[in-house]
Amino acid sequence: MPAVDADPRLADLISVRDWLRYGVSRFRAAGLVFGHGTSTALDEAAFLILSALDLPIDELEPWLDCRLTAGERARVAGLIDARVSTRKPAPYLVNRAYIRGRDFYVDERVIVPRSYIGELLDGELATVVPDPDAVTSVLDLCTGSGCLAILAALTYPNAIVDAVDLSADALAVAQRNVADYGLEDRVTLQQSDLFAALGSRKYDLIISNPPYVSAEAVAAFPPEYQAEPVMAHAGGDDGLDLVRRILAEAARHLERDGVLVVEVGTGLDILEEEFPQLPFLWLETEDSSGEVFALTAAELQAAQQPEGRGRKR
Repeated sequence: MPAVDADPRLADLISVRDWLRYGVSRFRAAGLVFGHGTSTALDEAAFLILSALDLPIDELEPWLDCRLTAGERARVAGLIDARVSTRKPAPYLVNRAYIRGRDFYVDERVIVPRSYIGELLDGELATVVPDPDAVTSVLDLCTGSGCLAILAALTYPNAIVDAVDLSADALAVAQRNVADYGLEDRVTLQQSDLFAALGSRKYDLIISNPPYVSAEAVAAFPPEYQAEPVMAHAGGDDGLDLVRRILAEAARHLERDGVLVVEVGTGLDILEEEFPQLPFLWLETEDSSGEVFALTAAELQAAQQPEGRGRKR
């Protein structure tokens, strides 16, 4: 850890407020890119400082004028230096990411979780799944860190959740998170290429935040995004290769009244032009519009019939 008292740049940084200002200045000067749970240099600095001090990450104001010990100052300085020198996303530096106030272990084996489906599970998904108690089976495709599978288990108390991913490394991280939440008896992890290993199993709800970034966008990633597993981002030329496979196969794995919910980034126009027979329902969140769709089993099945022509809702 840096010898903060021996560095004239750092010797006068005593309070949380001092270190917050220093962190923001360093991040802005370095031209860092955000988007892994924070969107500004201020929020990023606050996240790292509060994490280093083991303080609630949503409570900055009460601690601003608190003085740091020498050890605490060294930890904060080390994280700020690492964020600038490595350009790794902040959650990798503290091995912790948050969705809707719940924390999950993360490292470079998984993408930093930030799916809009997490917010939808917190309440807005009730528009397509009105009775949480009636949901008895959930599938999370491309589970990554397992966060959405865990949130689904917490949202639907009567549900058994299957969570699949192609990456064995990701599943190892997901297993740790499932154990941290004590959900081993309700969340089952399995390595699978989408539905391939699931046989004839059917579900009341299928959720997925698959790779959906175009090849061009992946090639232009800044270092922060390059630090994440490329397979968690790369969705083919236009980003929607896996989404098309999910649309083709999901009907066979949904119960009669089942629902499919998929996050697709900026793919709305492409999907609506390519699949005019599908009545996509686009779900909105606080920070997104037209990035997550819902379809029912009946709508998917009707669209697969030669005469099937879904009706826009």
